[in-house]
Amino acid sequence: MTDASHTSGSKGGFNRRDFLKGSSAVAAATALATQSAEAQDDKKGKVRSGSQTIALTVNGAEHRVVAEPRTTLLEVLRYQLNLTGAKPVSTYDGASGASTVMIDGKPKMASTTLAIACEGKEVETVEYLGGSNPDAVCQAFVEHDAQQCGFCTPGFVVAVRAFLNKNPNATEHEIRSGLNGNICRCGTYANVIEAAMSVVKGNG
Repeated sequence: MTDASHTSGSKGGFNRRDFLKGSSAVAAATALATQSAEAQDDKKGKVRSGSQTIALTVNGAEHRVVAEPRTTLLEVLRYQLNLTGAKPVSTYDGASGASTVMIDGKPKMASTTLAIACEGKEVETVEYLGGSNPDAVCQAFVEHDAQQCGFCTPGFVVAVRAFLNKNPNATEHEIRSGLNGNICRCGTYANVIEAAMSVVKGNG
């Protein structure tokens, strides 16, 4: 004798056919999603390992350098390109700001930035601001004696230039806040602020 409560077509009861159809649809959707994710991973490329040659644009010129995935931009600048302006004062956390460079116009710590992350970007170091026609910030630092031991100076110069590029009419208070990522152990902060303000006023 058939139990009506277990009939496949009963209303409100369990329907195995509909369940199987639903399960198949879910499995198909999951497979498509997985394939799509794998395709995206392939586009992103494989994880890099070992030494490799990469192209970096530094101070307007393209350079071929050898770097591992763990190699920092600071190491490449100092030991392969002989650009020693950025200093290895706080290589683990960049807290001193001594390794400040500009990457696509923004101040970054070269000591905590991987070299491979800079491919396709514009890197500018303090050397780019010097030369036979020094930047106004460099001149202002000299005129206002905004340096002492010199270890923090390159980082400060780059940080000031990057900040004033974005805030050309900055106030003293804004400059002090904008440079709080750079530390001077000799304590020449007052002279650094004077130098930055002189550039804002057009005297630098």
